[in-house]
Amino acid sequence: MPQFVWEGRTRQGATRKGVIEAASEAAAMAQLRSQAILPVSVKPKAKDLFEGFSLGKGRVKVRDLVVFTRQFATMIDAGLPLVQCLEILGSQNPNKAFKEVLAQVKADVEQGSTFADALRKHPKAFDELYVNLVAAGEVGGILDTILHRLATYLEKLDALRRKVKGALVYPITILVVAIGVMVLLLVKVIPVFEKMFADFGGTLPGPTQMVIDASHWMQANLLTMILGTAVVAVAFGQARKRSESFRLRTDALALRLPIFGPLLKKVAVARFSRTLGTMISSGVPILDGLEIVAKTAGNKVIEEALLKTRVAISEGRTIAEPLGESGIFPGMVVQMIAVGEQTGAMDSMLGKIADFYDDEVDAAVEALTSLMEPLMMVFLGGSIGAILIAMYLPIFSIADTIK
Repeated sequence: MPQFVWEGRTRQGATRKGVIEAASEAAAMAQLRSQAILPVSVKPKAKDLFEGFSLGKGRVKVRDLVVFTRQFATMIDAGLPLVQCLEILGSQNPNKAFKEVLAQVKADVEQGSTFADALRKHPKAFDELYVNLVAAGEVGGILDTILHRLATYLEKLDALRRKVKGALVYPITILVVAIGVMVLLLVKVIPVFEKMFADFGGTLPGPTQMVIDASHWMQANLLTMILGTAVVAVAFGQARKRSESFRLRTDALALRLPIFGPLLKKVAVARFSRTLGTMISSGVPILDGLEIVAKTAGNKVIEEALLKTRVAISEGRTIAEPLGESGIFPGMVVQMIAVGEQTGAMDSMLGKIADFYDDEVDAAVEALTSLMEPLMMVFLGGSIGAILIAMYLPIFSIADTIK
């Protein structure tokens, strides 16, 4: 949705500035008037030259949101007014982007907006799950309880994300180091050996000649490879953003990967169970909860399965039947959800499933790390060792000739 930079005056005559999302300039002005602000100027926000290629600067991180939610819940539970909590937490927040968001939320609340509506204006910081739970807490008068649940949910979700990242960082780091060392050898070290062998003359062994040919090719095409890799990475990211079918195919492929696929499924089940259980226990209707969980699934295949489940429930079916038909969720999960539906304890059953799969993810990460470590070491040592042996073969031949 387009963004507009606005400037206006409140009824008290104070000047306000900010950025608002609206379908058009007229809609932006109408939205400002509904907030008791008289628009002075409303202009389309200038597009950043590097928009869409952010390197993470100025974003609200999950960890920032976790700390804010936990502190906010504690302060609300202690009886502090909402605006004062936002003032305190906003002023001491180290993240400048989050600090600006909290300042705008505080200003909207002071002007009479509900806390949930104020949060809804900042979807990059507060997603639909967060906003809907806060709205349920405001309506039910249990905002402190909801915030504590949100904080616990975000902490466990952040821990889950860190586990997965930890499992992926090690092999990727070893792979990058191995490729970097091989490129350095082929571009800088091998030419020195080649010059030395040329001075001695004679025919080089087959492995040595292959390495020298690879060095020539690498020197001639290194820049092209780097640029090509960058172009492919950017094109892949843009294709996933713009094409639903491409994203569906790549997400389906990710779930079928031999080593990482089962881990991704376990992470998806843990996240689904934790999110839906938190929403149901907070009073969010199951149809709304499934829609939000689908949007935050992070995988298009799982998102479509959950949306189909939502449609089936709206037609009178149970939640367990369409989940079982999707083929994504394990039979144990489907049976436990069916029991939860029959006993009326769906939220607690989903919590037990989430705890179980959190432990499963822990075990899978440890198994993956223990499997990848020797494989990457063999790859690193074998590839570099093969190059070094190929380079020393002519030296051995020269030594035999001298003898």
